[in-house]
Amino acid sequence: MMEEEESPIVKGKAQEECLAVNGKVYEETEPKKGLCGLLSEPRDWFRMIAKDTHWSFVFGVVVVYGISQGLGGGIGKVASDYYWKDVQKVEPSESQIYSGITSVPWMVKPLWGLLTDVIPIFGYRRRPYFIIAGILGVFSMLLVSLHEQLHIVFALLSFTAGSAGAAIADVTLDACAAQNSIIHPSLAADIQSLCGLCSSIGALLGFSISGFLVHLIGPKGVFGVLCIPAALVFLVGMVLDEPHIPSFSYTQVYRKLVDANKSMFTTLRCGAVWRPCLYMYLSLALSLNIHEGMFYWYTDPKAGPAFSEENVGFIFSFGSVGSLLGVLLYQKVFKDYEFRGLLFWTQLLYALSGMLDLILLLRLNLAFGIPDDFFVVIDEGVSQMTGRLKWMPLLVLSTKLCPPGIEGTFFALLMSIDNVGIFTSTWGGGFLLHFLKVTRLNFDNLWLAILIRNIMRLSPLILLFLVPKSDPSSPILPTELLKTKESVKMQDEENIELVSLVRSTQ
Repeated sequence: MMEEEESPIVKGKAQEECLAVNGKVYEETEPKKGLCGLLSEPRDWFRMIAKDTHWSFVFGVVVVYGISQGLGGGIGKVASDYYWKDVQKVEPSESQIYSGITSVPWMVKPLWGLLTDVIPIFGYRRRPYFIIAGILGVFSMLLVSLHEQLHIVFALLSFTAGSAGAAIADVTLDACAAQNSIIHPSLAADIQSLCGLCSSIGALLGFSISGFLVHLIGPKGVFGVLCIPAALVFLVGMVLDEPHIPSFSYTQVYRKLVDANKSMFTTLRCGAVWRPCLYMYLSLALSLNIHEGMFYWYTDPKAGPAFSEENVGFIFSFGSVGSLLGVLLYQKVFKDYEFRGLLFWTQLLYALSGMLDLILLLRLNLAFGIPDDFFVVIDEGVSQMTGRLKWMPLLVLSTKLCPPGIEGTFFALLMSIDNVGIFTSTWGGGFLLHFLKVTRLNFDNLWLAILIRNIMRLSPLILLFLVPKSDPSSPILPTELLKTKESVKMQDEENIELVSLVRSTQ
């Protein structure tokens, strides 16, 4: 009996349900609906990014941003606040200044970026720096944890060394992210969203358990636990997929550094680059940080609501929920909006959200029957959500400003500018608290510090003309800048590495 011939209509329909990509045929499946579709969407999103980049890159994002900076940063933030307050017994303005000092390694990110871009170690540009970062983190946390009466100077040095390890890991992964954003421009927003998502989820978990850990084992014991995230950063350096450079002439390092600096400064002279950089710095520097003043008031048994360690961790965990909502809102709703308009509304909301601190401090919430415990978590969540919404477009804008060949160095420079802005904000807030005589026991002028901070947050709105109107999918760098002599040289020397990376993601 002869087989029945397949109908041309059926055959055509079957062909329409298949896609041919690079000679390979993939069957097109309809998206799942309902709860299954909702649960499978994040998984498919992770798979899509891992397929186009590499699973080890996604693993590095999860470890560095999610576990080290997110989880470890959340736990370490609460532990360090209590360490300076209860172990070293310093004033809030002093604690603010010390926090600024420990952030100095983040201000020299271009140095780490130059090292990762032009000086490979044993034939690798990224992996050894993850290993170095992990070693720094482990030893610095062990010193703070195990020493009984560590002098404040050595405590500062240890925290700064741990911060240096985190900064090196961050800039190395930033280079990988910027490189992947250039190779896969359609994934630029997705990669930054992945980084922000991991950071927010990690911080949520970290802050959720931070108060309990501080209460159970004390701030010094917590720093011993933080050796684990640093060890995982070391593991990233062991497994990261990176092409090996078989022969590298270290005698050419000086020339490569000169070429990288020429290309970097050529890019910075471009108006399309320096104007957004100036805005990023000023928008952060003008938003004064008075966190330590609020923290000391939170935990004061007389002037404040006397929140316990568990309460503080719970408050900050709600801040992470707000930060996570900010990432999701950006990814789902705002990622295709043009930069200038989005930054206007997010900066305005960020300034208005600061008034919630003033309502809490003046206890106006109690007049409306809203308890402190409930109002403070709303305050923290809204503040972190608006802050994240303001930050996400700046991150995407930064990736669009990176010239080829020195993407790691230049992205590090942009992040360094941001960190100098945060440093300025932290020290400015510390000096403001000192000037207004806000101490461990006196919070009479804290309301004025909050009001001044909120007014300063509005000032970046008049500087939005510095930001391009383009959207994230549009190029910002001019064509002639991408083809400068230095960039072409750097690209030619990176061809082996970039071709290998492209092949490994196909």
